[in-house]
Amino acid sequence: MVSQFIPLLQGRMPCTSGSLILLIYLRLRFNPLFRHGDRTPFDTFPTDLHGEDDWPQGFGQMTKLGLQQQYELGKYLRNRYKNFLNATYVRKEIYILSTDYDRTIMSAQATLASLFPPTGSQIWNPKILWQPIPVHVVPQSLDQIHFPIRNCPRYLQLQEETKTSKEYNKLLHPHLKIHNYTRPKWASDYLMHKMEKLAALTMRVFFEVYKKEEKSRLQGGVILKAMLEHIQNATRTHKRKMMVYSAHGTTIAGLQIALNIYNGNPPPYASCHFIELYEEPSGQYSIGMYYRNDTSKDPYKLTLPGCTHPYPLKKFVQLVSPIIPDDWEKECGIRGTMKGFYFAVGLLPIFCLVLLYLLYKYGIYRHRNHYEKIVGQKKNDRDGGTN
Repeated sequence: MVSQFIPLLQGRMPCTSGSLILLIYLRLRFNPLFRHGDRTPFDTFPTDLHGEDDWPQGFGQMTKLGLQQQYELGKYLRNRYKNFLNATYVRKEIYILSTDYDRTIMSAQATLASLFPPTGSQIWNPKILWQPIPVHVVPQSLDQIHFPIRNCPRYLQLQEETKTSKEYNKLLHPHLKIHNYTRPKWASDYLMHKMEKLAALTMRVFFEVYKKEEKSRLQGGVILKAMLEHIQNATRTHKRKMMVYSAHGTTIAGLQIALNIYNGNPPPYASCHFIELYEEPSGQYSIGMYYRNDTSKDPYKLTLPGCTHPYPLKKFVQLVSPIIPDDWEKECGIRGTMKGFYFAVGLLPIFCLVLLYLLYKYGIYRHRNHYEKIVGQKKNDRDGGTN
């Protein structure tokens, strides 16, 4: 039974991709994290009538609908924070970070297009009411935003253990109209519902099922630690107002599961998790969190277990401290695993020098030995001639 569903743990998520996380420093300040907009499938089944060539940009790429979703999100953010954000783009007030995927980079750009449309002196072409805004990209080799983070030996070990855990097997046991493509006859509503359930299960297997707290320290706690560092910096300086993360559905799910506020459903396209920092009249700071996963409703207020909303910053830090990694590389087992490798690499130049020295000495010895043989032979010849 377990082996049939191993791809859920090893393959790419069929229904997850970019999301947006917003860190908003409200003096208000805020951090938005959002999932990218609608995209084409990652892959398909062998008998599918619609292959990769049927999609204009191939698999895993943004669609026009996805761009529209992100553009609408930007308009929503502009309206929500119109009394806080500058009316025009100011470089020092906002920083946008994206994973290194076409769909997340394009999602960030589409969101920014409506969040900061050029006005006045920022209009550089009256026919195009758009301006380029920098989107900073994390190389995939260094990415700690696209969950699950794969280059973590301890996490991979936990996933192998998860496959044989009681929790996993207990959850496993019970178990495209939008683009105007006809789906196969076997893809009934019942089966599609089952597939959605499996997608939701995959999220839980990644981050929640079996040793949840340790998984959270290795996954969702990583981005939360970075956010807390940004928040602490914001309490000392008030220049930056917004930190934006353009990422994936797994990013939001991993963060929310770590915080014990996950609703059990994979984040939809263009969903957005807000973390807002407020400065109170007393001079103290507090945190508010919201989740926008439905464009027809206001964002849902997210309340941490054991706390009231908004949370005093010190209380928030205290509550989340168990899932914040002290030393991620050490906890992942990277440092211990690589220690011997780095030690060996460090010794390599010394070994080469010693080898060259020995070869040099051996060469001198061979040369001297050869010379002595020649001299000895000549001496014997002379001695023999005298006798």
